[in-house]
Amino acid sequence: MGLFDALRDFSLLTWLREERQSRRLILLIVFIALLLDNMLLTVVVPIIPSYLYSVDDEAAQSVQNHSMSPLSPSGTFQSIVSLYDNTTRLTGFSLQMSTASPMTPAPTSVMPPQNKSDCPKANDQLLNENVKVGLLFASKATVQLITNPFIGPLTNRIGYQIPMFAGFCIMFVSTLMFAFSSSYTLLFLARSLQGVGSSCSSVAGMGMLASVYTDDEERGNAIGIALGGLAMGVLVGPPFGSIMYEFVGKTAPFLILAVLAVLDGALQLFVLQPSKVEPESQKGTSLITLMKDPYILIAAGSICFANMAIAMLEPALPIWMMETMCPRKWQLGVAFLPASISYLIGTNIFAVLAHKMGRWLCSLIGMLLVGLSILCVSSFRLNPC
Repeated sequence: MGLFDALRDFSLLTWLREERQSRRLILLIVFIALLLDNMLLTVVVPIIPSYLYSVDDEAAQSVQNHSMSPLSPSGTFQSIVSLYDNTTRLTGFSLQMSTASPMTPAPTSVMPPQNKSDCPKANDQLLNENVKVGLLFASKATVQLITNPFIGPLTNRIGYQIPMFAGFCIMFVSTLMFAFSSSYTLLFLARSLQGVGSSCSSVAGMGMLASVYTDDEERGNAIGIALGGLAMGVLVGPPFGSIMYEFVGKTAPFLILAVLAVLDGALQLFVLQPSKVEPESQKGTSLITLMKDPYILIAAGSICFANMAIAMLEPALPIWMMETMCPRKWQLGVAFLPASISYLIGTNIFAVLAHKMGRWLCSLIGMLLVGLSILCVSSFRLNPC
């Protein structure tokens, strides 16, 4: 019993119970939440365009094969016997056969082999695919934009714990919907639902860090570490999704994310205790007052335009690669790896440099680099294969 008691005293639960109010543990929870949220955000980037095109292509091929069938609407050949020249004619949609004797074999129609290339040619179907993928990806940001102004005042009234845990629950449901949905409507609903969960996790998580890290420099470093989880999710998501989709299937990456989300939810449930309502001691500033602040408007505009660049590439780049480069499925996600690596490095470097060189200068340099990069991408040309 002595050895058992000693192991129990040094167990993980005991350590978590002692460190429940630790700022580092709260930072770890926010880090993991942003990591999983952005992995789900980016893991669909290489999967959805290829998956939707394959579904639509199979439906189009099925309709084409049905229309080219030599059978009549009833599913049998129609025969006409001529008593004048003793011949038999078989009629269908596009087949007629004349035989002078019963031993003459009937001609058969040979269907051309279907093109299974991962590089479809530019056509109306591919153009419609681009529009559908763009609308699906935009649904998450649209819902999050609508939800964010309501989550802020809600956290001021009931605390950060309940919205944080609610964000986990919503994201878990959204992940399962992505795993098992096979129609565009359900995928669109899953992406929109993710916007609500992301709003709860990001707003409550950042607010929680701001409340426990009161020093300006410490707060900047903590937010930089938390954004490192965001950057890690953006880094891992596209290649992870494309490789799993290529070699395992569409469902596997989302099930793995669902398991990781359950572990994060268990950690939140034990540490944060989301059943307690703990209103903030200070009353939150109204939204109208915040929108009148020029610094907040400049910061919001910088974040908006910086993310707009990568948001335009997410639906367009995979389909453009499918049209011009004939890539494998795993290559659709690896194409985003350079941007993800630079983002991961930047969040860890500029969190420290911004406090020394000035945050406005750091933001200005970032906007200039984003603009130059987009100009380089837009000027790139490649002849279709």
